[in-house]
Amino acid sequence: MSDEDRLKQRIPAQALERLQSLRFADGVATLIFDASGLDMLARDRMELAVRDTLRDAEGVAEVRVAMTADKAEPAASAEPARRIVAIGSGKGGVGKSTLTANLAAAMARQGRKVGIVDADIYGPSQPTLLANKEDRPRAADNKLVPVPSKSGVPVLSMGHLVEPGQAIAWRGPMAGNALGQLIEAEWGDVDTLLVDMPPGTGDVQLTMLQRFRPTGAIIVSTPQDLSLIDATRAMHLFEQGQVPVIGMVENMAGYVCPHCGEVSDPFGQGGVEAAAREKGVAFLGRVPLALDIRLASDAGEPPAAGDGPHAKAFAEIAEQLGAWLDKQSA
Repeated sequence: MSDEDRLKQRIPAQALERLQSLRFADGVATLIFDASGLDMLARDRMELAVRDTLRDAEGVAEVRVAMTADKAEPAASAEPARRIVAIGSGKGGVGKSTLTANLAAAMARQGRKVGIVDADIYGPSQPTLLANKEDRPRAADNKLVPVPSKSGVPVLSMGHLVEPGQAIAWRGPMAGNALGQLIEAEWGDVDTLLVDMPPGTGDVQLTMLQRFRPTGAIIVSTPQDLSLIDATRAMHLFEQGQVPVIGMVENMAGYVCPHCGEVSDPFGQGGVEAAAREKGVAFLGRVPLALDIRLASDAGEPPAAGDGPHAKAFAEIAEQLGAWLDKQSA
């Protein structure tokens, strides 16, 4: 009997009927339930019952529970119905935040009303990438008002709410509540939010699936096998939560020597495209490993906001994302 089957035997019958997926790895049991038709009290009772029955199971060190449900029709409002696009990866250091900032800048240049939520609660990068880390959001009607950027993209990040360099030591529920405040802010006419997700498959990701069901997700990876393994894990989590994977992006794909012009591939090449083909999802494009991108990002000037040589790669990915979103709205 597998570990997953052993754990399923402990789940109360009423909850088991709603179980969509159960994954057990490294002592962490991750469960996703269909909560359609249940009010908040019933959801809370079911979650508590599941946690109580599994926390003492052999080998279980942590229980993570997410509830998904079809969203109700929004009430009439002057605000647009916002699409949420999660930009995720299986591990850190693959350039996910840089892609998010540049993708948003490219979409803004294409006439899209787009904003960024920096959901990496413990390691926020967007205030640096968009050159507004000294700014602070104001509040209006008990909601945060996003911070503008010179790239034309409003953004909210934990980096705007804490002092630079201050450590954030929060447990899962606190991080989830912070994410809610960032997403449910006063976004005005923004109709698309790009959410820069933290790496991995932890509490923030589960909160996103449970409370805000993204319209779709983009997976970012470098070409080497180790990153692809983790990227596949992140993709699987979105699929479990019934969030369509829009496609995959290969980052740091190819380095052009600024002295001799020779192209090399420190991380390999083509691995993400092959993984996308294997998984049956779209391959959205490649972004090179370029010193100019790193320098511009550190300076808070996303290349996609201008007409430099590296803007085209981001613009092409942005066009594909825009077309996908338009198709969902048609």
